[in-house]
Amino acid sequence: MAMTSSRGRRRRLPLWALVLTVVAVALPAVATSRAQGAATGCTVTYTTNEWAGGFTAQIRVTNLGAALNGWRLEWTYGGDQQITSAWNAQVTQSGNAATAVNAAHNAVLATGGSVDFGLQGTWRTADPAPTAFALNGAPCGGTATPTPTPTPTPTPTPTPTTPAECAGAGATICSDFEDQRGTVPSGDWQTTAPDCQGTGKISVDTSVAYSGTRSLRVDGGAGYCNHVFAASTRDLSSVGPVVYVRMRVRHTTALPTSHVTFVSMPDASQGGKALRVGGQNGALQWNRESDDATLPEQSPAGVALSTPLATDRWLCLRYQIDTTAQSMRTWVDDQEITGLRVDGVPTQNVDGQWLARRTLPRPTGLRLGWESYGTGEDTLWFDDVALGSSPIGC
Repeated sequence: MAMTSSRGRRRRLPLWALVLTVVAVALPAVATSRAQGAATGCTVTYTTNEWAGGFTAQIRVTNLGAALNGWRLEWTYGGDQQITSAWNAQVTQSGNAATAVNAAHNAVLATGGSVDFGLQGTWRTADPAPTAFALNGAPCGGTATPTPTPTPTPTPTPTPTTPAECAGAGATICSDFEDQRGTVPSGDWQTTAPDCQGTGKISVDTSVAYSGTRSLRVDGGAGYCNHVFAASTRDLSSVGPVVYVRMRVRHTTALPTSHVTFVSMPDASQGGKALRVGGQNGALQWNRESDDATLPEQSPAGVALSTPLATDRWLCLRYQIDTTAQSMRTWVDDQEITGLRVDGVPTQNVDGQWLARRTLPRPTGLRLGWESYGTGEDTLWFDDVALGSSPIGC
């Protein structure tokens, strides 16, 4: 009987011991849950530059939580904004909901670190800045910090000096970059790498200029997919029927044998792929991104009908694109380049590739910079850029 009594006491635990056992198991689970909840958060600044029917936005995300390798920022528009393009992030939109996903070069976001990207869009009735964002699914702490550009009445535009040749011509783009105050393009010009980014850089230069005291400088790097541009924020979809472009450009290095681009125009007829002005085999050329057609053809006879570009001096580059016919013309220092002319009549060694596709170009934007697809690097400058529906001379 004594042994039976002893075993009974061993099977029973006091009530306080049972309570302590339960608490000892539960506490770690509670602590883990709280740590996960505090590991996310961010602050966002959303800075807009707005004009009638369109806008650009520069967005800075600061990570307040644990370091991230891959990020996704989500927000909802309160107006009827429609995003048309973006840079330094992959941005998509469904209804009013927008999502930005990191690019390959900015996927890592350290604790306390920030990342910047930008976008361009359109609106019809309202363009309020969004005030709530979520980073990787978790709401940012507090509201974001929208900083839209004020819209006074009447709406003034910046008052830089503009090139005399286009100031009174009603040009859609008329820029000598004198309104740029920092070293990074802003306002009507935004840095972008539409396909992929490398070592190239865009800056506002105050030491070299064709006129005034400022120009756009491009340090173009070599290597496959080394792209960097300053993109105009102006929508060119309604410019025409003929689009006329004039710019001053200064190269440090002669055009290389490999294919490079320094002017890129997104083209609606190619689904947004670009009409490109650049070089190949040491001479100026046009290139159509969607099928890689060149103007002129890259035979020795075709290349001879184009021209190399002089270095270390300003050149006047002009061209015109007809959006209603297969017609293009290009001039350097007021000399028309025979090998860069399309008039609908096939010309041997010149336009065979170009006329193979019966499409009518419809440029929607203008980008100035540098694309390398292999070898080829250069430092170059742009100034006195003009684009409109009327001819603009040198």
